[in-house]
Amino acid sequence: MTEDSARGSAVSDSGPRDEGPHEGGAVTETRQPQPQPQGKAGGGTEQPYQPPQAYPTGGGKGGGQAVRLPRTGARTAPRTRKARLRVARADPWSVMKVSFLLSVALGICTVVAAAVLWMVMNAMGVFSTVGGTISEATGSGDGGGFDLQSFLSLPRVLLFTSIIAVIDVVLATALATLGAFIYNLSAGFVGGVELTLAEDE
Repeated sequence: MTEDSARGSAVSDSGPRDEGPHEGGAVTETRQPQPQPQGKAGGGTEQPYQPPQAYPTGGGKGGGQAVRLPRTGARTAPRTRKARLRVARADPWSVMKVSFLLSVALGICTVVAAAVLWMVMNAMGVFSTVGGTISEATGSGDGGGFDLQSFLSLPRVLLFTSIIAVIDVVLATALATLGAFIYNLSAGFVGGVELTLAEDE
């Protein structure tokens, strides 16, 4: 068997080969070129595309969170926060306790102030001078006049002051508690007292 006959049998077994319309001509590329990500300028490995950022990132080469740079020309004015509140109700029990403690403290201060004032006036000789004048004015030939110094002695003055302080404690506590009830009744009609609170800068 010759070489030509063997080549002809191989072509007949595989069938005729269709070369298509490009037979005898050049193949033309019709697809548009795709944009390639830009790599490093030095011809190194290509990096993935990253969109531009609004603020520069810190942290050196490794990158980091975005850091907003302060504006140098802008001046921020201080703002004061205000809150408008309303006192809707006053607890009568708490008002009574607070008023009782305050009135007791005021009564103690009154007793101490009266004792200090009596000592100062006695050291200045006020009682002896005024008492002698009153004794001469009210005296007669049969007996002496009114003794102001013995009447305004320190124990008697402290006793009178203590009685006044106790009465003050009772009245102040009762009036404060009654005022709390009256305030609650009026707050139900008009809404109570409104307060505006401001934060101290």
